[in-house]
Amino acid sequence: MTNSTARSATSRAGRKEWTAFVVLLLPLLLVSMDVSVLYFAIPAISRELDPSSTQQLWIFDIYAFALAGLLMTMGSLGDRIGRRRLLLMGATAFGIASIAAAYAQSAEMLIAARALLGIGGATLMPSTLALVRSMFQDDKQRSQAIGIWSGAMAGGIALGSVMSGLMLNHFWWGSVFLVNVPAMLLLLVLVPVLVPEFKDPAPGRFDLLSVPLSMGAVLPVVYGLKEIAADGWSPVRALFITCGLAVGWVFVQRQRSRPDAMISRTLFRGRVFGSGIALNAVAAFTIMGSAYFTTQYLQSVLGMGTMEAALWSLAPSLAIGVAAPTAGAVAQRVDRAYVVAAGFVVGAAGFAILILTGTDTLWIVLAGAAVMGCGIVTVMSLVSDMALAAAPAEKAGSAASLLETGQEFGGALGMAVLGSVGAAVYRRDIADSAPAGLSADALDTVRDTLGGATVVAGQLPVGAGQAVLEVAREAFVHGMQIAAAGGAVLLVGAAVLAAVLLRTVGPAERAEDPAHESASAAGGTTTQERAARAKAAAL
Repeated sequence: MTNSTARSATSRAGRKEWTAFVVLLLPLLLVSMDVSVLYFAIPAISRELDPSSTQQLWIFDIYAFALAGLLMTMGSLGDRIGRRRLLLMGATAFGIASIAAAYAQSAEMLIAARALLGIGGATLMPSTLALVRSMFQDDKQRSQAIGIWSGAMAGGIALGSVMSGLMLNHFWWGSVFLVNVPAMLLLLVLVPVLVPEFKDPAPGRFDLLSVPLSMGAVLPVVYGLKEIAADGWSPVRALFITCGLAVGWVFVQRQRSRPDAMISRTLFRGRVFGSGIALNAVAAFTIMGSAYFTTQYLQSVLGMGTMEAALWSLAPSLAIGVAAPTAGAVAQRVDRAYVVAAGFVVGAAGFAILILTGTDTLWIVLAGAAVMGCGIVTVMSLVSDMALAAAPAEKAGSAASLLETGQEFGGALGMAVLGSVGAAVYRRDIADSAPAGLSADALDTVRDTLGGATVVAGQLPVGAGQAVLEVAREAFVHGMQIAAAGGAVLLVGAAVLAAVLLRTVGPAERAEDPAHESASAAGGTTTQERAARAKAAAL
């Protein structure tokens, strides 16, 4: 038996690791569910806490902003203090914040609790993915685990809104947060028993100045992109993005020049890790950009209620949940570059189906979303696996946080770009075919958004209102078709890029040796062991 075969046999995960993996899916599901859990709760919160319009927006957005802004910090911190320890700290914070949110007595208290939930989420997401990377050292098992992880994350967002609706049918609005508490208690009990500690044995000092720099780079860009997606371009929003990019340049220069950088330069020594971040961001760009249209289509074009739309949106998730593990199995037999490229092509086919959308084609939209989601989740699971396998084991937390930060950027950019394309087509079509007789103010409202057209239509006589709705719905669908065509072209280009960048990459092009990974799994090495390894490398 060769040394590599022996290592593969001894490093295969057993029942304990797979049981621990199931436990680690709990925080992942809850963090992704909390993105959408407020969809149904806002009317009840408005009655109870009477938030202003600005406060209502921050109740929604502060969670995602805190999550995105702190991912890199928490990934690096987990490498230094231990990913299991950070996971337990995050679970405690998440549970406490959930109770605080459930019993908030004012809008300010709820905003603060949601911010703390975002901070807890920023510790949980990179910790779970980094722990999966460290527990599953066998390539095949790790691919399977990350495939399931990716499917669970995608499903959690769709499940959050449905769970919210079901809870509110029986309990008060705070119950949507209390769902988190039993799961976090279970996590705090089982993780110390099932999950071993992993950390960097020689992390160096923690670079405190990089924390505000990383947040100053991420938050203005994400905020600007989200605002552009919601309300269109403006100089102020462009200024936010520009400031974020400028701070990001300073952050990158600091990481390149310091020996104790928050983001280790060793992560980018090979082409796989950087390529994985870029391809993952493209995947997030398309799936979030399409979600911007499909959710509005169900509610504003087909006229569904929020709960009905949420239930229909679960249908594509069933197919998506199977796609990632299946892709992992296929990738064990076929060059991963071609499987990733095929995933992008499948995603492009999903967009092509969405081009056929009409004003009353529910099944076409669901089929397009399912096909596209299967392709994109395939890409995300495989490139995440390849990027994490290429990263040194002691830097797995930082690697996971960079992947997830890239995802946040890609998703926000997808909503902004594809949303802007759709909005431009919508406004042009409304200008060309708006019904005569509308006042200037009403026409501006109709031209602004489909939601505004719905409001105006409700204030008009039945016939005139129906005519406005028909024109607005056709304009929205036309914008959706053009954006889908652009998404399809982008994904075909991404398929070619993936085949070129990832070709000839082995199942696990790693940046560390197996001995170092074993030492990292044990939580550290002795000075004598590190010196012996350095001497052996020199010889």
